[in-house]
Amino acid sequence: MANIRDDSAALLQLLSAPGTAVFLDFDGTLVDLAPTPDGVRVAPGVIEALALLAERHGGALALISGRPVAQIDAMLAPLVLPVAGVHGVERRGADGQLHVAATPDVAPVLARARALAAMYPGLLVERKRGAVALHYRLAPELEPLCLQEMTVAVQACPGVLLLHGKMVLEAKPAATDKGGAIAAFLQESPFAGRRPVFAGDDTTDEAGFAFVQQAGGQGVKVGSGLSAATLRLASPGALRAALLAASLSPTSKE
Repeated sequence: MANIRDDSAALLQLLSAPGTAVFLDFDGTLVDLAPTPDGVRVAPGVIEALALLAERHGGALALISGRPVAQIDAMLAPLVLPVAGVHGVERRGADGQLHVAATPDVAPVLARARALAAMYPGLLVERKRGAVALHYRLAPELEPLCLQEMTVAVQACPGVLLLHGKMVLEAKPAATDKGGAIAAFLQESPFAGRRPVFAGDDTTDEAGFAFVQQAGGQGVKVGSGLSAATLRLASPGALRAALLAASLSPTSKE
């Protein structure tokens, strides 16, 4: 981590500037990764900082996650924010309306993932709306096998794309991604007409980075690894510090 570039000052300036729309990934970005999806914890002060920053930007702050919307709501309660879940399959706007995209059949992928998990206890299957995630963080030596089996399963499912993330393989609709979710938010109040900033940590966030930068905004890569994002932070802790500082900045309220 010591050699990762730290663009915290540049990010703080963006988060504090009027006219910004803030988009945040959840796992590995806003919260630290854990051995299992259920093991993540929201650090003290994060919910309050998000609420303040959302207020200061007129409500133009949204979570863009691979998790379902309901899971994000449960982890940020009592705060309710605009959220895109399952990489854009689910999207709740600032008006509270939930939009759900059509999804292809992922039953063959789910069956194969569950069969693998039954054979290897270190694997964890996560079923989502129109998507299946196979986590191997507890059994990293199984990555080649998981990749081979999930690749074959996805090939039998038209309209399904396999994403290779941090210790996870996720089969999801090819027609939806985080870039598309952000684009949809920017067509709506209070996001429309604002400069988008999107922070994420994984390959699943690259579509979001590409979109916001094409739209005149900035992508922020959290952690190590190749990325199209123009800004970089060392860790979720660095992002949380920037969010807290921006939420308390007297110049950020609109």
